[in-house]
Amino acid sequence: MNRLARPAARRSAVRNLIAAAAAATLLVGCGAGKDDKSGAEKPAGAAPAAAFPVTLTNAWGRTEVEKKPLKVATVSDGDTSIALALGLVPVITPDAEDGGPVPEYKQRALTKLGAGKLKTYDDTDGTDFEAIAAEAPDIILGMNTWSMDTDYAKLTPIAPVVTYTDKKDADTLTWQERLKNAAKALGMTAEADKVIAANDKAIADAATAHPEFKGKTYTYAVVHPEQLTFMSYADQDPGVFEQLGLKKTAKAVDYSADKNSVSLENLDELEADVLLMTYPFGDNGLLSASELESNKLFQSLTVVKGKHYAVIPAGNTLSSAVAYPDALSFPWIVEKLTPILAKAVAGK
Repeated sequence: MNRLARPAARRSAVRNLIAAAAAATLLVGCGAGKDDKSGAEKPAGAAPAAAFPVTLTNAWGRTEVEKKPLKVATVSDGDTSIALALGLVPVITPDAEDGGPVPEYKQRALTKLGAGKLKTYDDTDGTDFEAIAAEAPDIILGMNTWSMDTDYAKLTPIAPVVTYTDKKDADTLTWQERLKNAAKALGMTAEADKVIAANDKAIADAATAHPEFKGKTYTYAVVHPEQLTFMSYADQDPGVFEQLGLKKTAKAVDYSADKNSVSLENLDELEADVLLMTYPFGDNGLLSASELESNKLFQSLTVVKGKHYAVIPAGNTLSSAVAYPDALSFPWIVEKLTPILAKAVAGK
């Protein structure tokens, strides 16, 4: 549900994954002014030159940033989101969409920043170090990649690399922590605080507008290729659903990251005030939405009979974004998810 980092190379099925991530506008507090594609203009809220040099410790050594970076390269889609949320257009990024449509929240940011589209490299086989080097970046953001163990030594000769302080952080840092760490190296701490405050306000406003959400139990399940997965297990970090006022069902304590499969014979385990499903793998999933919805046991669930059941779409990247929220996608998630929840709670 609330996975905290996106994979470095979010390939086709996984890109529509939840296994990825919210209302109004995407870039509230995200840097003023129009940047060119190199991100060369000084962003609003940026630290003065006197704030540099900056030294950051990471899991592989120390990163020295001698002066304010103007040209930023990224090595994951999550890092691209960090840059865009802060009002910076990276000089180069991995092609997270494999040449496909850019997610709505990202395109909104690019349009606002006057960039049109990003310059990308093909990351099918991993990070393209030559392509990054060719853009001569001042800094490389790697707060969201899972391949830094192998990439760090090849990236550091190109430019200072901003990444996590402990290897375990690759899968545990919140999007707020990733944003703040990157912002330190960019001299944009104040701007990061504005982004976080704007996103907090977006979800707080949505929760206030929908008091009917408060206290409703929910189950969130994902149809993976090999199993139907109970994603809202007990020790799962509270995600956007709970920030909007929902709470986990009593059954959640029976599930964990290592024990999360629900058999078709035990579909009653999904029972809750609200049931949310997603099918990120399409035809490659264990079963389709129509197959599940025609299952007699599924049809007998109180939540289904009461029409308190909804599917979170994967085709528009919403299920992926719910799974991997970041500074840029979060308000869009709230915007798109709130009406789905409202309909499910109302039983419409």
